[in-house]
Amino acid sequence: MVTSVPHRQFRAAQAAAVRVRGWIRRQFITRNRRLFVVLAAVTVGIGIAGAHVSQSWFPPGAMILPIMAGGLLLWPRALLILFGVVAATLAYDVPGGRAGPGIIATIVVTAAFAHVLARTRKKLGVQGLRGDQMLIELRDRIRAQGKLPALPDGWRSTSVLEPADGASFGGDFLVSASDGKTLEVALVDVPGKGIDAGTRALLLSGAFGGLLGSVPRGEFLASCNAYLRRGSSAEGFVTAVHLSVDLATGDYIVASAGHPPAVHFDAGAGTWRITKARGIVLGVVSDLRSVPERGTLRPGDALMLYTDGLVEVPGRDIDAGIDRLLGEADRLVASGFVAGVGQLVRSMQAGARNSDDCALVLICRV
Repeated sequence: MVTSVPHRQFRAAQAAAVRVRGWIRRQFITRNRRLFVVLAAVTVGIGIAGAHVSQSWFPPGAMILPIMAGGLLLWPRALLILFGVVAATLAYDVPGGRAGPGIIATIVVTAAFAHVLARTRKKLGVQGLRGDQMLIELRDRIRAQGKLPALPDGWRSTSVLEPADGASFGGDFLVSASDGKTLEVALVDVPGKGIDAGTRALLLSGAFGGLLGSVPRGEFLASCNAYLRRGSSAEGFVTAVHLSVDLATGDYIVASAGHPPAVHFDAGAGTWRITKARGIVLGVVSDLRSVPERGTLRPGDALMLYTDGLVEVPGRDIDAGIDRLLGEADRLVASGFVAGVGQLVRSMQAGARNSDDCALVLICRV
């Protein structure tokens, strides 16, 4: 009994030491402690080498390099400790006149930038440039989903998606599916523009792409509406147009949910006609009311879908923008529908005087 008390005390002290060591690792050095030690050693080495070897080879401003590396690779707590090491090293250099106010101010600004970068990475839970790589992969996935499937002989298709301000992400996206007999295309416009709407567009493109071809074509927009209604009401609404084409007969059905009307080129008359498909935007009401339109694409005909970013002009009615689009589209008849779509989008953007995501899809029968 006498010897058991010191033994228990020893075990308790040992357990307490393990807990303290674990707490220190979690709170101060974190998981990437080895990298922290390397960067701290480099920082101290720069300060000492600048004082005793060569200030021209090891200036105090070189401490910016480990700070930026820490911003990319360290978690915020470890980065703050690194800042302490940098401050101590600068305090060592200041009395000798090796670190002036300009260098110190530059290092402080760089440290603030690195801290913001580290906090942003912590929210994502990634280190280094992995967050950028994730965004690149998401961008490539959206672009891959926006490619139209291969069509049989006698049909041509093309699409153009242009995010606002040259961004890689946009709120306009396209999903499509074809089994060789029927082509289904949905063009969707998420409120907002650029990268602000890109994350929601990515989420919805996956959901809408799963619904397309999986539900009867007459129920696609209603199914999308039900999906949006199940989510948070704060997400708002989206507009969409859905097209289903029988590739054997050319018969089509186009349905709209608050989207600008599709336009049909009639090769026999040589004119563009605005379709009358209308409907309420998705995500607002539980009972989606949509009036589709049926038609037929004959040889030489074309059908064009687009988003409001292509035809909206600040301070002008959208009908004027649609009229301008049809006027520009007349040039496609001579130059070829598929080949001229890119130039059509650029012409519309040049005269729109606005900055918004835009998209255009053209299906033609040859």
